[in-house]
Amino acid sequence: MDEKEALQRLTLLCSQSEHCESEMLEKMRRWEIADDAQARIMVTLIEERYIDHNRYCRGFIHDKMEYNHWGRRKIEQALWMKGIEKRVSTPLFDEIDEDRWTDILRPLIRQKRKSVKGRNDYEINQKLLRFALGRGFSFAEARECIGDVDDVEEDW
Repeated sequence: MDEKEALQRLTLLCSQSEHCESEMLEKMRRWEIADDAQARIMVTLIEERYIDHNRYCRGFIHDKMEYNHWGRRKIEQALWMKGIEKRVSTPLFDEIDEDRWTDILRPLIRQKRKSVKGRNDYEINQKLLRFALGRGFSFAEARECIGDVDDVEEDW
């Protein structure tokens, strides 16, 4: 595949959905595009705003929060794996209300509590804590939500 054809395919791909620079570079590596051609193609994609890190990051954070129910830490790690710098993602995370994270986690904890087995409340809460931390939520958020679920259970 030559440089012109690769550029056409990548612009079509980027116009259909958001992609980051690392994804496009990986595609070009698989297509065995020369390094200098890769650099020229990337410059074109960025200059013509087919690739926009801020736009990609905003959409990625939204989708992982709303659809995958991930916490901030897990989303940050996924962005790091995609090569998105913290200077891009941090302001976008700062726009999110801190209560939003617990609003996402609370129903997950409530649902998980129904399936978790343990000899006592301490063991159950430890399993719920590991679940929340694995989803990328902070210890404080997990503890708050587990406490809220415990309070609701006691009211019944």
